[in-house]
Amino acid sequence: MIEDIRSAIAAIPYPQRPEGLYEPIAYVMSMGGKRLRPMLMLLCYSVFRPDWQKALPAATALELYHNHTLLHDDLMDHADVRRGKPTVHRRWDENTAILSGDTMLLMAARQMAQQRIGRHEEANECFLKSAIEICEGQQYDVNFEKRHDVTEEEYIEMIRLKTSVLLGCAAKIGALLAGASDKDCNILYAFAEKIGLAFQLQDDCLDCFGNEQTFGKRIGGDILCGKKTFMTVAAMQRMENDAERKDFLDVLDAKADTPEAERKKIDLVIDIYRKLGIAEVADARIQQCYDEAHRILLTLDADTATLWNYATSLLGRES
Repeated sequence: MIEDIRSAIAAIPYPQRPEGLYEPIAYVMSMGGKRLRPMLMLLCYSVFRPDWQKALPAATALELYHNHTLLHDDLMDHADVRRGKPTVHRRWDENTAILSGDTMLLMAARQMAQQRIGRHEEANECFLKSAIEICEGQQYDVNFEKRHDVTEEEYIEMIRLKTSVLLGCAAKIGALLAGASDKDCNILYAFAEKIGLAFQLQDDCLDCFGNEQTFGKRIGGDILCGKKTFMTVAAMQRMENDAERKDFLDVLDAKADTPEAERKKIDLVIDIYRKLGIAEVADARIQQCYDEAHRILLTLDADTATLWNYATSLLGRES
């Protein structure tokens, strides 16, 4: 299945003109990645029907859309590296990143709309609804950068919109294109949404405690951007007084304009996380989402062993 997805992505035709518009798209799509969303979509389709190859166009559309969000996210976060390579706005420029990203969105929407199997009209509506929700989540993320009172629950809702709904969308579209019932479609959406929360929380944790070579991004990138992550919010809520929170925010908001200053800032923040046991707090929340996802999936009256094994492999959990 994964090789079919890779082949379909590699076969995407890109016009040669205008110069500079499609080259960055081909560059982004050639970077690789887990191809999580198309895999999840096709696995959910295959729960109900064996002919999952028919749904490959929609799977490719989801991957195009996902990479569109990454391209714009990197631009908004001023990120230099994605999957070990320069981001589009660094390799080209910001205007190119905007235009190429917009084009990816439209290519994805067109390809999704052209899928003509199963409950395809509802699948297309699910895609469009999720795309709007992801913009809402991104705006919450931007708003939170200016706030120091974000709660854990507010943060969880933000990442649900920004990240999890696309996994839920992928799962539900797979089921819709296979002609599954409303009940089964909704079960798979809820399952994938919980997996998405666990996945994003794990990503937050890896930004501080991961291995840069396997993570594909710079460790501490969120810290340098001043982004609110689960680590930041959990740390703030576990500090004993306002003075301690102010000291932490002073470190987090401090400008770091040299490599040495950047390294010092990252180290100071991560040291605070270690003292407060935030990695353990995050892991407990990840496990909670993982357990909830499993309970939800068990309510589906179908063979979901392959789907569950795939989900557990993503999070490094035991089946």
